[in-house]
Amino acid sequence: MAKSIVTQPRSDKKSEHNDPISSSIRLREPRQSGMAKHFVTTDPGIDLTENRFFGRFLKKSLRNRKFQFFLILPNQIIFWIVIATGIFGVSDPGRNFGPAITWYLWFALVFVLMAVIGRAWCAMCPFGGFGEWIQRRTLFQRTQKSLGLGKKLPESWAGHGLLISSIVFVILTFLEEFFNIAGPGVPIATSIMVLSIVAFATLSFLLFERRTFCRYLCPLSSVIATAGAMGSVAGFRTKDRNVCLSCKTKDCMRGGEDGFGCPWYTWPGSADSNAFCGLCSECYKSCPSDNIGLFVQKPLTSVIAPTRRRFDIGISVAILFGLVLYQQYNALGWYGSVDDWLNSQINFPHYPNPIAYLGGIALAVGAIWLGVLGIQKLGGLRTIVGQKTSWFVAFAYAIIPITGMDYFARQLPKLLKHVVRVPSAVVSPLGINLGIYKVHLLTDPRIVTVQVGVMGLGTALTLWSTYRIAKTDIQLNASRPKLALAGAMGFALVICVAASVLYMPMHAAS
Repeated sequence: MAKSIVTQPRSDKKSEHNDPISSSIRLREPRQSGMAKHFVTTDPGIDLTENRFFGRFLKKSLRNRKFQFFLILPNQIIFWIVIATGIFGVSDPGRNFGPAITWYLWFALVFVLMAVIGRAWCAMCPFGGFGEWIQRRTLFQRTQKSLGLGKKLPESWAGHGLLISSIVFVILTFLEEFFNIAGPGVPIATSIMVLSIVAFATLSFLLFERRTFCRYLCPLSSVIATAGAMGSVAGFRTKDRNVCLSCKTKDCMRGGEDGFGCPWYTWPGSADSNAFCGLCSECYKSCPSDNIGLFVQKPLTSVIAPTRRRFDIGISVAILFGLVLYQQYNALGWYGSVDDWLNSQINFPHYPNPIAYLGGIALAVGAIWLGVLGIQKLGGLRTIVGQKTSWFVAFAYAIIPITGMDYFARQLPKLLKHVVRVPSAVVSPLGINLGIYKVHLLTDPRIVTVQVGVMGLGTALTLWSTYRIAKTDIQLNASRPKLALAGAMGFALVICVAASVLYMPMHAAS
């Protein structure tokens, strides 16, 4: 499943702790010269565990097996309360804690965590945490045997990477729109959705090994891995390259006395972005040489500078951008009649029409592909040196910032108009009325201004990313580099402006 990961299995069975998850991995020895060069070009930045002010505290916390448990526990409690209140609470979604905190606060905060940090949510996710506790048969201790079948995801599936997660997210979003769950609609709908994700995650943990669910199947994984590339936390990486290269045990992947092998199938010695580090710190706990650090990087580093651009990330970005664009123009006044007409043609009950929904996403992906093809023709672009992926993937990486900012801007009406309902929903069962239920933090025109401002920031970051990616690759691979660079920058600007302008006629629609 993780083809690029490490060395031959140890002959000492005791050293593998008889752990069926750890012993199931069979890894390859990296080529020294190529890997050494790779290490030099992907230096992740600053190691927080070596910081003189809080490094000692951070090291102690990361080595404590209870640390992540207590990181997950508050969210675990909140999500079970969300489920319970959605089922047994009041029928008004604005006064019910479940839908209020989920749709007015949580979803927006997740995007903030992505943009600033990366996979911060994964480190505290109640879905993965609950499934993992059951799989490991413990809340935080290092156990030797797991519960469940411990199967690997078939190679034919794993090879598609984040594309699976993107498809699950598209399906889940369609169901959310169809049943008006995030409107928010009736509170029990939110509870059913959350329970369904919990059940899906738990079954995945019992069927597959490690965090297969989190890396491949979770509906949010593709969103976090793509938008999170803007984040400044690089994840857990190797400190001394030579120590890592000469290591014969690879406890970071197989597990050691103090930690499990990486649940995300990510070898810290070859990681070149933050896309697949779930910040669980298991590799940090497992490494016998204390050769793992928690690194921070400049924002956008994982957008601009990965040595290997991945097709699954590129196509996921295009799909996710098409989806959020669809959510924008379907909020316009004229779209309702189009959707109604399509539903009448295929006898579909109501919005959203599946043809318009999937077709809109496909059209956006196709438009990006055609635009990139035009840039290739304009600039005489050849195959990218040193990359197995295409110019489509390179450009998709460049539009990660506008995609992430678009999703965040789309959540702002709910956040800025209704987030004050969350404390009201908390005290409502006690018969307390705070008198702020109808208070809005901002009026609709000012919300639109904030949305356009957020998109303006996304546009600036996208143009910078496009310039950096194009400047590096186009200089080496274009017969007409100036035209290619101008075409890439122009096309990126068109995409950003088109997405930004839509917020004006939407009038802060939720």
